[in-house]
Amino acid sequence: MNKLKYIIVLLISFLSCSEEPTQFSEAALKDVFETLNGDIITFKDILETQNGKTIVIDIWASWCSDCIKGMPKVKALQEAYKDVAYIFMSLDRTQDAWIRGIKKYDLQGEHYFMPSAKKSAFADFVNISWIPRYMVINKAGEIVVFDVIEADDNKLIEALKN
Repeated sequence: MNKLKYIIVLLISFLSCSEEPTQFSEAALKDVFETLNGDIITFKDILETQNGKTIVIDIWASWCSDCIKGMPKVKALQEAYKDVAYIFMSLDRTQDAWIRGIKKYDLQGEHYFMPSAKKSAFADFVNISWIPRYMVINKAGEIVVFDVIEADDNKLIEALKN
């Protein structure tokens, strides 16, 4: 079944004629998220807290079996690329589930909750069709990896090496 999933994703990616964006839309940058402290922060401010760093964004949820299965790869990525900032964007249904998931899986990085993921400018921009979903933002603030579903994807690794 996993092979079929990857073949479908590759086929869709190959047949897609649209280019992947290198910058976030204004609407996505203005979208708001909740911090672990309960504060509200814009996506633009989230990115600015990591200004000048390479960023890996991990869109996940504690109920997502593929997200959980991929956690060892995320931890290996963090071990190999310690100078990279890791931002976890949760699609959990409740904040309690989100916080329990962070603790249960011992996720190290910055954590944000998408309070309205179904009606979110950020979610619309990134067109979330599968999670986990990984993105890489380079030190200049450009999106260099827009859509991969494995933390050990060669495209993601190559972007971190550069």
